[in-house]
Amino acid sequence: MFNFEGKTVLITGASYGLGEQFAYSFAEAGADLILTARTEDLLQNVADTCREKGSKVTAVTGDVSIEEDVKNVVGTGIEEHGKIDVLVNNAGIADMRGVAPEHFDSETFNQIVSVDLVGAFYYARECGRHMLENGSGSIVNIGSILGSGGSENGVIAYSAAKGGLRNMTLQLGTEWADRGVRVNAVSPGFIVTEMTRVALEAMGIDKWIASRTPMRRVGESQEVTNAVMFLASDLASYITGVDLLVDGGTNAINGSFQIPPIHHEWNVDTPMIPTSYEPVQPRPDWYQALEAGVPGVHYPLPE
Repeated sequence: MFNFEGKTVLITGASYGLGEQFAYSFAEAGADLILTARTEDLLQNVADTCREKGSKVTAVTGDVSIEEDVKNVVGTGIEEHGKIDVLVNNAGIADMRGVAPEHFDSETFNQIVSVDLVGAFYYARECGRHMLENGSGSIVNIGSILGSGGSENGVIAYSAAKGGLRNMTLQLGTEWADRGVRVNAVSPGFIVTEMTRVALEAMGIDKWIASRTPMRRVGESQEVTNAVMFLASDLASYITGVDLLVDGGTNAINGSFQIPPIHHEWNVDTPMIPTSYEPVQPRPDWYQALEAGVPGVHYPLPE
């Protein structure tokens, strides 16, 4: 479906998860790649696999929240490949603790915003300047449905950062449109990757997600990848400033959860003020698997 031969694609957060899947799919579509992430061994494994698929790959470690790291990755990529045609702004972090906003700590809030929003701006600015000089380019920011509105599943810092990223996409998409650079976003709903599938199914989270999704199933990583590649490609040549939701219809519904959010049970020392929400449906049996929280986060892993 997609042909990226002769194109160079920069992907942040490329060492695992969606970023890894993006890298493989762009490599299979003929693109050369600039890959970056913080963990060198994981990044090199992805790079080696992409080389086996026929891509020229430059892998550079770096932290998206550190401006000099960003400049180094972009500069090295241009030096090695001569150009950057596509930026996939994928790197991001969240918070697994399920902490209510009234208890959320400033350090974690700032850390998430610095990676998910500020880091995305650094890359958009550095790659955007290069693309504007060349008169062409496509930037795809990886947002979230939590950037489009409130949710009982939200992490306040993540929602704030992704909301900012969505507006930044719209702003850059309009400011750079007449100079040949398109800027769009893909905002996934709740997606499973091959890395997370077993854990999600074992803990029953896949059923919980399906219970509040109009399509009544979780999303697959390839479905997100297809949207990213479409917006990055010339097939989307008249599309800019768009936030494409890939969420099985979740953001199209008016309503709330059908079973209580699991994370409301996790933080017994800092409960919601004054009480947690009352469920509208009884808790199913599989809900109990996560009632105590995430192993390794809320209680120690078994020895």
